Amino acid sequence: MKRNVFDASAIITFLRNRPGAEKVEALLNGATKGERELYLSVVNWGEIYYTIWRANGEKAAQQVAFEIAQMPIRIADVGIELTKIASHFRAESKLPYADCFVAAIAKLMNAEVVTADQDFLMVNQQVNVTFI
Repeated sequence: MKRNVFDASAIITFLRNRPGAEKVEALLNGATKGERELYLSVVNWGEIYYTIWRANGEKAAQQVAFEIAQMPIRIADVGIELTKIASHFRAESKLPYADCFVAAIAKLMNAEVVTADQDFLMVNQQVNVTFI
């Protein structure tokens, strides 16, 4: 089964209906149909939460958390193994640390990263990346 890991930028793109939102929507629809598995690191979930809170307040962040909970996305916890892989990405590249968890999940689960963040060009030799 195909697997995708969302970066925070992909989810924010979808929530704010920015260009590229239709690609995220297509992946969500595919997951609903059982055609793929979708993941989001709890670290990146937090990135979304604080980004929305800063821009629109706590109630908006809580609403977004509720919306994400309704999506066919599995929230991936970060244990020692995943953190070690993320740390390797950080040590070997300039990819921001929160984004290293996206790359780590993709590597560990043989999944494709979905992002609007060009920083992932730094690791597209190690993991498959789709830019929206």
